[in-house]
Amino acid sequence: MPVSTTPDQVDAPRVVQAPKFPEFVAMMASLMALTALSIDIMLPALPLIRDSYGVVDANAQQLVITLYMVGFGVGQLFYGTLSDRFGRKVVLGAGLAVYAAAAMICLVAPSFEVLLAARLLQGMSNAAPRVVAVAVVRDLYGGRRMAEVMSFVMTVFIVVPALAPALGSAILLFGDWHEIFLFLGLVALAILFWTGVRLPETRPRELREPLSLAWIAGAFGQIVRTRVTLGYTLATGVAFGGMMAYINSAEQVYNEVYAAGGLFTLLFALVALAMAGAAITNSRLVARLGMRKIGHTALIAYALVGGVHMALEMLPGTLALPVFMGMMMLQLYCFGLIMPNFNAISMEPQGRIAGTASSFVGAATTGIAAFLGWLVGQSYDGTALPLAAGYFIFGAASLVMVLIVERGRLWGTSAG
Repeated sequence: MPVSTTPDQVDAPRVVQAPKFPEFVAMMASLMALTALSIDIMLPALPLIRDSYGVVDANAQQLVITLYMVGFGVGQLFYGTLSDRFGRKVVLGAGLAVYAAAAMICLVAPSFEVLLAARLLQGMSNAAPRVVAVAVVRDLYGGRRMAEVMSFVMTVFIVVPALAPALGSAILLFGDWHEIFLFLGLVALAILFWTGVRLPETRPRELREPLSLAWIAGAFGQIVRTRVTLGYTLATGVAFGGMMAYINSAEQVYNEVYAAGGLFTLLFALVALAMAGAAITNSRLVARLGMRKIGHTALIAYALVGGVHMALEMLPGTLALPVFMGMMMLQLYCFGLIMPNFNAISMEPQGRIAGTASSFVGAATTGIAAFLGWLVGQSYDGTALPLAAGYFIFGAASLVMVLIVERGRLWGTSAG
Protein backbone atom coordinates (compact mmCIF):
# COMPACT_ATOMS: atom_id res chain seq x y z
CA MET A 1 0.00 0.00 0.00
CA PRO A 2 1.15 3.62 -0.44
CA VAL A 3 2.78 5.13 2.62
CA SER A 4 1.76 8.33 4.38
CA THR A 5 3.63 11.56 3.89
CA THR A 6 3.51 15.12 5.02
CA PRO A 7 2.63 17.84 2.50
CA ASP A 8 6.24 18.96 2.04
CA GLN A 9 7.48 15.47 1.22
CA VAL A 10 6.29 15.72 -2.33
CA ASP A 11 8.80 13.21 -3.69
CA ALA A 12 7.30 10.45 -1.57
CA PRO A 13 4.16 8.43 -2.37
CA ARG A 14 0.92 9.69 -0.83
CA VAL A 15 -2.15 8.05 0.63
CA VAL A 16 -5.13 8.31 -1.72
CA GLN A 17 -8.40 6.41 -1.56
CA ALA A 18 -7.67 4.53 -4.76
CA PRO A 19 -9.53 1.39 -5.88
CA LYS A 20 -8.38 -1.88 -4.38
CA PHE A 21 -5.11 -3.14 -5.80
CA PRO A 22 -6.50 -5.62 -8.38
CA GLU A 23 -8.88 -3.01 -9.82
CA PHE A 24 -6.16 -0.35 -9.74
CA VAL A 25 -3.77 -2.59 -11.68
CA ALA A 26 -6.50 -3.47 -14.18
CA MET A 27 -7.38 0.21 -14.62
CA MET A 28 -3.79 1.34 -15.19
CA ALA A 29 -3.23 -1.60 -17.54
CA SER A 30 -6.33 -0.63 -19.51
CA LEU A 31 -5.10 2.94 -19.91
CA MET A 32 -1.71 1.78 -21.17
CA ALA A 33 -3.08 -1.13 -23.21
CA LEU A 34 -5.28 1.15 -25.32
CA THR A 35 -2.14 2.06 -27.24
CA ALA A 36 -1.21 -1.57 -27.89
CA LEU A 37 -4.80 -2.30 -28.87
CA SER A 38 -4.83 0.66 -31.27
CA ILE A 39 -1.74 -0.71 -33.02
CA ASP A 40 -2.03 -4.48 -32.98
CA ILE A 41 -5.74 -4.78 -33.73
CA MET A 42 -4.97 -3.06 -37.04
CA LEU A 43 -2.37 -5.58 -38.24
CA PRO A 44 -4.78 -8.01 -39.97
CA ALA A 45 -6.58 -5.07 -41.59
CA LEU A 46 -3.55 -3.28 -43.07
CA PRO A 47 -3.69 -4.96 -46.51
CA LEU A 48 -7.46 -4.38 -46.65
CA ILE A 49 -7.07 -0.69 -45.83
CA ARG A 50 -4.33 -0.36 -48.44
CA ASP A 51 -6.43 -2.07 -51.11
CA SER A 52 -9.65 -0.20 -50.28
CA TYR A 53 -7.94 3.13 -50.94
CA GLY A 54 -6.00 1.85 -53.96
CA VAL A 55 -2.58 2.44 -52.40
CA VAL A 56 0.10 0.97 -54.68
CA ASP A 57 3.18 0.90 -52.41
CA ALA A 58 2.89 -2.16 -50.15
CA ASN A 59 5.13 -0.60 -47.48
CA ALA A 60 2.79 2.43 -47.31
CA GLN A 61 0.41 0.41 -45.14
CA GLN A 62 2.96 0.75 -42.33
CA LEU A 63 2.08 4.46 -42.13
CA VAL A 64 -1.17 3.50 -40.38
CA ILE A 65 1.05 2.33 -37.52
CA THR A 66 3.94 4.77 -37.85
CA LEU A 67 1.88 7.98 -37.89
CA TYR A 68 -0.10 6.79 -34.89
CA MET A 69 3.20 6.31 -33.03
CA VAL A 70 4.47 9.72 -34.16
CA GLY A 71 1.34 11.37 -32.76
CA PHE A 72 1.61 9.28 -29.62
CA GLY A 73 5.19 10.42 -29.10
CA VAL A 74 4.52 14.12 -29.75
CA GLY A 75 1.37 14.16 -27.62
CA GLN A 76 3.20 12.91 -24.58
CA LEU A 77 5.26 16.11 -24.46
CA PHE A 78 2.23 18.10 -23.31
CA TYR A 79 -0.05 15.95 -21.18
CA GLY A 80 2.31 15.46 -18.26
CA THR A 81 2.80 19.17 -17.70
CA LEU A 82 -0.93 19.77 -18.09
CA SER A 83 -1.72 17.02 -15.57
CA ASP A 84 0.81 18.46 -13.11
CA ARG A 85 -1.04 21.78 -13.38
CA PHE A 86 -4.71 20.83 -13.74
CA GLY A 87 -4.79 17.36 -12.20
CA ARG A 88 -4.70 13.88 -13.65
CA LYS A 89 -8.40 13.22 -14.25
CA VAL A 90 -9.34 16.19 -16.41
CA VAL A 91 -6.41 15.57 -18.76
CA LEU A 92 -7.20 11.86 -18.91
CA GLY A 93 -10.86 12.51 -19.71
CA ALA A 94 -10.07 14.99 -22.46
CA GLY A 95 -7.60 12.63 -24.09
CA LEU A 96 -10.01 9.69 -24.12
CA ALA A 97 -12.83 11.83 -25.54
CA VAL A 98 -10.69 13.15 -28.41
CA TYR A 99 -9.43 9.62 -29.08
CA ALA A 100 -12.99 8.36 -29.49
CA ALA A 101 -13.76 11.25 -31.87
CA ALA A 102 -10.63 10.48 -33.93
CA ALA A 103 -11.71 6.85 -34.20
CA MET A 104 -15.00 8.01 -35.70
CA ILE A 105 -13.11 10.14 -38.24
CA CYS A 106 -11.13 7.05 -39.25
CA LEU A 107 -14.42 5.20 -39.60
CA VAL A 108 -15.72 7.62 -42.26
CA ALA A 109 -12.40 8.80 -43.78
CA PRO A 110 -12.94 9.45 -47.52
CA SER A 111 -9.27 8.98 -48.43
CA PHE A 112 -6.11 7.30 -47.21
CA GLU A 113 -4.63 10.71 -46.39
CA VAL A 114 -7.57 11.65 -44.16
CA LEU A 115 -7.35 8.31 -42.40
CA LEU A 116 -3.64 8.86 -41.75
CA ALA A 117 -4.34 12.34 -40.37
CA ALA A 118 -6.98 10.88 -38.05
CA ARG A 119 -4.54 8.18 -36.94
CA LEU A 120 -2.05 10.92 -36.10
CA LEU A 121 -4.75 12.61 -33.99
CA GLN A 122 -5.61 9.27 -32.39
CA GLY A 123 -2.02 8.81 -31.34
CA MET A 124 -1.73 12.35 -29.97
CA SER A 125 -4.89 12.02 -27.89
CA ASN A 126 -4.07 8.52 -26.64
CA ALA A 127 -0.82 9.85 -25.23
CA ALA A 128 -2.89 11.25 -22.34
CA PRO A 129 -3.91 7.86 -20.87
CA ARG A 130 -0.35 6.57 -21.07
CA VAL A 131 1.21 9.63 -19.42
CA VAL A 132 -1.46 9.89 -16.75
CA ALA A 133 -1.24 6.18 -15.92
CA VAL A 134 2.51 6.36 -15.25
CA ALA A 135 2.11 9.61 -13.30
CA VAL A 136 -0.66 8.12 -11.14
CA VAL A 137 1.48 5.08 -10.34
CA ARG A 138 4.38 7.40 -9.45
CA ASP A 139 2.02 9.52 -7.33
CA LEU A 140 1.22 6.46 -5.23
CA TYR A 141 4.41 4.38 -5.34
CA GLY A 142 8.17 4.84 -5.60
CA GLY A 143 11.39 2.91 -6.13
CA ARG A 144 11.31 -0.86 -6.40
CA ARG A 145 7.65 -0.85 -5.39
CA MET A 146 6.85 1.25 -8.46
CA ALA A 147 8.76 -1.22 -10.65
CA GLU A 148 6.84 -4.07 -9.02
CA VAL A 149 3.49 -2.36 -9.59
CA MET A 150 4.43 -1.58 -13.19
CA SER A 151 5.28 -5.25 -13.69
CA PHE A 152 1.81 -6.25 -12.53
CA VAL A 153 0.37 -3.63 -14.88
CA MET A 154 2.52 -4.97 -17.71
CA THR A 155 1.36 -8.53 -17.00
CA VAL A 156 -2.22 -7.49 -17.72
CA PHE A 157 -1.17 -5.07 -20.45
CA ILE A 158 0.70 -7.72 -22.46
CA VAL A 159 -2.43 -9.82 -22.89
CA VAL A 160 -3.77 -7.10 -25.20
CA PRO A 161 -1.09 -7.17 -27.93
CA ALA A 162 -1.15 -10.96 -27.75
CA LEU A 163 -4.89 -11.11 -28.43
CA ALA A 164 -5.46 -7.89 -30.41
CA PRO A 165 -4.62 -9.26 -33.89
CA ALA A 166 -6.96 -12.20 -33.30
CA LEU A 167 -9.63 -9.75 -32.15
CA GLY A 168 -9.08 -7.72 -35.30
CA SER A 169 -9.44 -10.86 -37.42
CA ALA A 170 -12.64 -11.78 -35.56
CA ILE A 171 -14.13 -8.36 -36.28
CA LEU A 172 -13.20 -8.77 -39.95
CA LEU A 173 -15.17 -12.03 -40.05
CA PHE A 174 -18.38 -10.10 -39.35
CA GLY A 175 -17.60 -6.80 -41.04
CA ASP A 176 -14.76 -4.89 -42.63
CA TRP A 177 -11.93 -2.74 -41.31
CA HIS A 178 -14.27 0.18 -40.55
CA GLU A 179 -15.80 -1.78 -37.66
CA ILE A 180 -12.38 -1.97 -36.01
CA PHE A 181 -12.38 1.80 -35.56
CA LEU A 182 -15.94 1.69 -34.23
CA PHE A 183 -14.79 -0.86 -31.66
CA LEU A 184 -11.81 1.30 -30.63
CA GLY A 185 -14.06 4.31 -30.10
CA LEU A 186 -16.44 2.32 -27.90
CA VAL A 187 -13.56 0.94 -25.83
CA ALA A 188 -12.26 4.47 -25.21
CA LEU A 189 -15.69 5.64 -24.05
CA ALA A 190 -16.00 2.64 -21.71
CA ILE A 191 -12.61 3.41 -20.12
CA LEU A 192 -13.60 7.08 -19.85
CA PHE A 193 -16.69 6.11 -17.86
CA TRP A 194 -14.78 3.64 -15.65
CA THR A 195 -12.00 6.05 -14.70
CA GLY A 196 -14.43 8.92 -14.31
CA VAL A 197 -16.38 6.99 -11.70
CA ARG A 198 -13.68 4.96 -9.94
CA LEU A 199 -10.32 6.76 -10.21
CA PRO A 200 -9.63 9.45 -7.60
CA GLU A 201 -7.54 12.54 -8.26
CA THR A 202 -3.95 11.76 -7.20
CA ARG A 203 -2.53 15.24 -7.80
CA PRO A 204 -3.86 17.41 -4.93
CA ARG A 205 -4.38 21.10 -5.55
CA GLU A 206 -1.66 22.15 -3.10
CA LEU A 207 0.96 20.40 -5.23
CA ARG A 208 -0.13 21.85 -8.57
CA GLU A 209 2.23 24.35 -10.11
CA PRO A 210 1.22 27.44 -12.12
CA LEU A 211 1.40 26.83 -15.85
CA SER A 212 4.16 29.18 -17.00
CA LEU A 213 6.99 28.99 -19.47
CA ALA A 214 9.47 29.50 -16.65
CA TRP A 215 8.11 26.53 -14.69
CA ILE A 216 7.95 24.32 -17.79
CA ALA A 217 11.51 25.25 -18.76
CA GLY A 218 12.67 24.59 -15.22
CA ALA A 219 10.97 21.21 -15.10
CA PHE A 220 12.38 20.04 -18.43
CA GLY A 221 15.75 21.48 -17.45
CA GLN A 222 15.73 19.39 -14.30
CA ILE A 223 14.88 16.29 -16.33
CA VAL A 224 17.62 16.65 -18.95
CA ARG A 225 20.20 17.55 -16.29
CA THR A 226 19.42 14.37 -14.36
CA ARG A 227 21.93 11.87 -15.74
CA VAL A 228 19.88 8.80 -14.79
CA THR A 229 16.60 10.08 -16.24
CA LEU A 230 18.05 11.25 -19.54
CA GLY A 231 20.37 8.29 -20.05
CA TYR A 232 17.89 5.55 -19.26
CA THR A 233 15.21 7.28 -21.33
CA LEU A 234 17.44 7.29 -24.40
CA ALA A 235 18.54 3.70 -23.79
CA THR A 236 14.94 2.54 -23.45
CA GLY A 237 13.92 4.32 -26.64
CA VAL A 238 16.69 2.71 -28.67
CA ALA A 239 15.93 -0.78 -27.32
CA PHE A 240 12.22 -0.12 -27.97
CA GLY A 241 13.16 0.47 -31.61
CA GLY A 242 13.53 -3.29 -32.06
CA MET A 243 10.04 -3.87 -30.73
CA MET A 244 8.57 -1.25 -33.07
CA ALA A 245 10.47 -2.76 -36.00
CA TYR A 246 8.85 -6.10 -35.22
CA ILE A 247 5.37 -4.59 -35.02
CA ASN A 248 5.85 -2.71 -38.30
CA SER A 249 7.22 -5.75 -40.14
CA ALA A 250 5.30 -8.61 -38.52
CA GLU A 251 2.44 -8.87 -41.01
CA GLN A 252 4.79 -8.87 -43.99
CA VAL A 253 7.35 -11.26 -42.47
CA TYR A 254 4.81 -13.84 -41.34
CA ASN A 255 2.67 -13.69 -44.48
CA GLU A 256 5.29 -13.11 -47.19
CA VAL A 257 8.36 -14.92 -45.82
CA TYR A 258 6.53 -17.75 -44.03
CA ALA A 259 3.16 -17.79 -45.84
CA ALA A 260 1.38 -17.95 -42.47
CA GLY A 261 -1.98 -16.81 -43.84
CA GLY A 262 -4.71 -17.37 -41.28
CA LEU A 263 -2.15 -18.48 -38.70
CA PHE A 264 -0.63 -14.99 -38.49
CA THR A 265 -2.69 -13.85 -35.50
CA LEU A 266 -1.96 -17.06 -33.58
CA LEU A 267 1.78 -16.87 -34.23
CA PHE A 268 1.85 -13.18 -33.28
CA ALA A 269 -0.01 -13.95 -30.05
CA LEU A 270 2.35 -16.78 -29.08
CA VAL A 271 5.38 -14.53 -29.49
CA ALA A 272 3.75 -11.63 -27.61
CA LEU A 273 3.00 -13.85 -24.61
CA ALA A 274 6.74 -13.97 -23.93
CA MET A 275 6.43 -10.41 -22.60
CA ALA A 276 3.73 -11.53 -20.20
CA GLY A 277 6.13 -14.14 -18.86
CA ALA A 278 8.77 -11.45 -18.45
CA ALA A 279 6.36 -9.20 -16.55
CA ILE A 280 5.47 -12.03 -14.16
CA THR A 281 9.16 -12.82 -13.65
CA ASN A 282 9.97 -9.18 -12.96
CA SER A 283 7.13 -8.72 -10.48
CA ARG A 284 8.44 -11.66 -8.45
CA LEU A 285 12.14 -10.80 -8.54
CA VAL A 286 12.51 -7.02 -8.66
CA ALA A 287 11.98 -6.42 -4.93
CA ARG A 288 14.76 -8.91 -4.13
CA LEU A 289 17.25 -8.35 -6.95
CA GLY A 290 16.61 -4.72 -7.83
CA MET A 291 15.85 -2.87 -11.04
CA ARG A 292 19.42 -2.60 -12.29
CA LYS A 293 20.44 -6.22 -11.88
CA ILE A 294 17.40 -7.43 -13.81
CA GLY A 295 17.38 -4.65 -16.41
CA HIS A 296 21.10 -4.74 -17.17
CA THR A 297 21.22 -8.52 -17.46
CA ALA A 298 18.19 -8.48 -19.76
CA LEU A 299 19.75 -5.79 -21.97
CA ILE A 300 22.95 -7.80 -22.43
CA ALA A 301 20.88 -10.85 -23.38
CA TYR A 302 18.75 -8.69 -25.72
CA ALA A 303 21.83 -7.63 -27.69
CA LEU A 304 23.32 -11.14 -27.74
CA VAL A 305 20.10 -12.74 -29.00
CA GLY A 306 19.91 -10.09 -31.71
CA GLY A 307 23.47 -10.89 -32.77
CA VAL A 308 22.80 -14.63 -32.94
CA HIS A 309 19.59 -14.06 -34.91
CA MET A 310 21.33 -11.76 -37.36
CA ALA A 311 24.05 -14.36 -37.96
CA LEU A 312 21.44 -17.06 -38.57
CA GLU A 313 19.53 -14.87 -41.03
CA MET A 314 22.73 -14.34 -43.03
CA LEU A 315 23.04 -18.06 -43.73
CA PRO A 316 21.73 -19.37 -47.09
CA GLY A 317 18.02 -20.15 -47.20
CA THR A 318 15.12 -19.08 -45.00
CA LEU A 319 15.33 -19.62 -41.26
CA ALA A 320 12.83 -22.23 -40.06
CA LEU A 321 9.65 -20.69 -38.66
CA PRO A 322 10.03 -22.27 -35.16
CA VAL A 323 13.58 -20.89 -34.93
CA PHE A 324 12.45 -17.42 -36.03
CA MET A 325 9.64 -17.46 -33.48
CA GLY A 326 12.04 -18.64 -30.79
CA MET A 327 14.34 -15.70 -31.52
CA MET A 328 11.41 -13.27 -31.38
CA MET A 329 10.16 -14.73 -28.10
CA LEU A 330 13.61 -14.34 -26.53
CA GLN A 331 13.83 -10.73 -27.77
CA LEU A 332 10.42 -9.83 -26.40
CA TYR A 333 11.08 -11.63 -23.11
CA CYS A 334 14.27 -9.60 -22.62
CA PHE A 335 12.51 -6.38 -23.57
CA GLY A 336 9.73 -7.20 -21.11
CA LEU A 337 12.36 -7.16 -18.37
CA ILE A 338 14.08 -4.03 -19.67
CA MET A 339 11.20 -1.60 -20.09
CA PRO A 340 9.47 -1.56 -16.67
CA ASN A 341 12.78 -1.41 -14.80
CA PHE A 342 14.36 1.25 -16.99
CA ASN A 343 11.17 3.33 -16.86
CA ALA A 344 11.12 3.12 -13.06
CA ILE A 345 14.81 4.08 -12.88
CA SER A 346 14.13 7.06 -15.16
CA MET A 347 11.16 8.25 -13.10
CA GLU A 348 12.59 7.68 -9.62
CA PRO A 349 14.38 11.08 -9.25
CA GLN A 350 11.38 13.04 -10.60
CA GLY A 351 8.68 12.68 -7.93
CA ARG A 352 8.00 16.43 -7.73
CA ILE A 353 7.23 16.63 -11.44
CA ALA A 354 6.00 13.10 -12.12
CA GLY A 355 3.58 14.17 -14.85
CA THR A 356 6.09 16.25 -16.78
CA ALA A 357 8.75 13.56 -16.35
CA SER A 358 6.31 10.93 -17.59
CA SER A 359 5.69 13.13 -20.63
CA PHE A 360 9.38 13.44 -21.39
CA VAL A 361 10.17 9.77 -20.86
CA GLY A 362 7.17 8.63 -22.88
CA ALA A 363 7.65 11.09 -25.73
CA ALA A 364 11.36 10.45 -26.06
CA THR A 365 11.16 6.66 -25.91
CA THR A 366 8.18 6.52 -28.28
CA GLY A 367 9.64 9.03 -30.72
CA ILE A 368 13.00 7.28 -30.90
CA ALA A 369 11.37 3.85 -31.20
CA ALA A 370 8.90 4.96 -33.87
CA PHE A 371 11.68 6.44 -36.01
CA LEU A 372 13.99 3.44 -35.64
CA GLY A 373 11.12 1.01 -36.21
CA TRP A 374 10.13 2.92 -39.35
CA LEU A 375 13.69 2.74 -40.67
CA VAL A 376 13.79 -1.02 -40.23
CA GLY A 377 10.27 -1.43 -41.61
CA GLN A 378 11.13 0.51 -44.75
CA SER A 379 14.24 -1.67 -45.14
CA TYR A 380 12.10 -4.80 -45.44
CA ASP A 381 13.42 -6.73 -48.44
CA GLY A 382 11.44 -9.95 -48.37
CA THR A 383 13.57 -11.43 -45.57
CA ALA A 384 13.78 -11.09 -41.78
CA LEU A 385 17.43 -9.96 -41.90
CA PRO A 386 16.71 -6.21 -41.48
CA LEU A 387 14.60 -7.00 -38.40
CA ALA A 388 17.30 -9.20 -36.84
CA ALA A 389 20.00 -6.62 -37.60
CA GLY A 390 17.86 -3.92 -36.02
CA TYR A 391 17.50 -5.88 -32.80
CA PHE A 392 21.26 -6.41 -32.57
CA ILE A 393 22.26 -2.84 -33.42
CA PHE A 394 19.66 -1.26 -31.15
CA GLY A 395 20.49 -3.61 -28.27
CA ALA A 396 24.21 -2.92 -28.54
CA ALA A 397 23.67 0.85 -28.78
CA SER A 398 21.35 0.81 -25.77
CA LEU A 399 23.93 -1.12 -23.75
CA VAL A 400 26.61 1.45 -24.59
CA MET A 401 24.30 4.23 -23.35
CA VAL A 402 23.67 2.44 -20.05
CA LEU A 403 27.41 1.90 -19.58
CA ILE A 404 27.97 5.63 -20.07
CA VAL A 405 25.26 6.53 -17.54
CA GLU A 406 26.57 4.04 -14.99
CA ARG A 407 30.19 5.08 -15.65
CA GLY A 408 31.09 1.58 -16.78
CA ARG A 409 29.64 -0.19 -13.72
CA LEU A 410 26.61 -2.41 -14.29
CA TRP A 411 24.33 -4.04 -11.70
CA GLY A 412 25.05 -1.42 -9.04
CA THR A 413 23.72 1.97 -7.96
CA SER A 414 24.12 4.80 -10.44
CA ALA A 415 26.65 7.47 -9.69
CA GLY A 416 24.59 10.04 -11.55
